[in-house]
Amino acid sequence: MKEPSTAEKPKFWRKPLDADRLQVPKGKVHIIKERCKGCGFCIEYCPRDVLGLSDEFNSKGYHFPVAVNEDACVSCKLCDLLCPEFAIYSETIEQEEVEKGGK
Repeated sequence: MKEPSTAEKPKFWRKPLDADRLQVPKGKVHIIKERCKGCGFCIEYCPRDVLGLSDEFNSKGYHFPVAVNEDACVSCKLCDLLCPEFAIYSETIEQEEVEKGGK
C-alpha cells in the first residue's frame, strides 16, 4: 500500500476539543532597517515563514528582512528574542482591529 505524501496528509490527526472557542492571535512585525546586520536568524527560525530577505540594502550594506507573509504572523515574538541587534519586534493585533480592517 502506498504511503500518502506529506502534502496529502492532514496537519492534525484530530480536531482539538476547544478549537471552536479559541481564536488564533494575529500579529504585526516591525523591522528597524538601519539596525539590522543581516544575520538572518529571524528569517531562518520563524515558525510561520513570515519573513524573507529583502533585495534592498540598508546604510550599513546589509540585506534586511521584510514581511513576505504578514497574515501568517501570530505574534509568537521569537524574532524579538533571536535578534542580536534588537532590530525587529512584533505586536499582537486585537481581534476587534482585525475585524475592522477586514471590512
